[in-house]
Amino acid sequence: MIGALVQKLLRRDDLASDEREALSVLLGPDRRVAAGSLIIKPGDRPTHSTFLVSGFCARYSLTVSGDRQLTEINVPGDFIDLHSLLMKQMDHGIVALSDCVVAPAQHDDLRRLSGRHAHLTRLLWLETVIDGAIHRQWLVTMGRQNAASRLAHLICELYMRLEAAGLAQDHRFAVPLTQVDLGDILGLTPVHVNRVMMELRHQGLIEWKGPQVLILDWAQLASFAEFDETYLRLRRDPV
Repeated sequence: MIGALVQKLLRRDDLASDEREALSVLLGPDRRVAAGSLIIKPGDRPTHSTFLVSGFCARYSLTVSGDRQLTEINVPGDFIDLHSLLMKQMDHGIVALSDCVVAPAQHDDLRRLSGRHAHLTRLLWLETVIDGAIHRQWLVTMGRQNAASRLAHLICELYMRLEAAGLAQDHRFAVPLTQVDLGDILGLTPVHVNRVMMELRHQGLIEWKGPQVLILDWAQLASFAEFDETYLRLRRDPV
């Protein structure tokens, strides 16, 4: 179950055999979560952090009127709430955007791991740092880029994150996001989402059929999106 995380971590640094073993025994039994279900609710006080084995989920916050804003997409190989070890009470929720399989890492086990494996702890800490970097980047795109550029940036980010976990290649990937989901990410109505998808198609940058996305011109899409992958920390830089 932990294979996608290991592959992602190896993009950044080496893992010793004992560190791989520690990760392999960290997770408890997995469980299935149906699309649309809440994995974590705002205000929860979880005693474990949840690892996403398969599927897509998202962090969300709600306005007083009930409007939903998705603030980060989680892909297989992500700990969706590793920060709950320190936060205690959650200030946001996590919803399954597709059928998911998740597995728990008990907080007590994570504390023991942090005492025995300092280097691995730093790598997992980096995961939470990158979550913060993703939030900052989304804030910039929401505030300073037009709708089509925002969508292009999201496509670039998701491809790079899935590719790092061994789940995408040759600029092809599957992403089970509805136009409602995309609207809740980009701050757009579903009708506007459809328009900007058509704009990217007409520019010859992407094909998007059902859940399948094909990037036709990576260089042009990244340029249009003003995408710089630095914030994802996918290059080897030992911690």
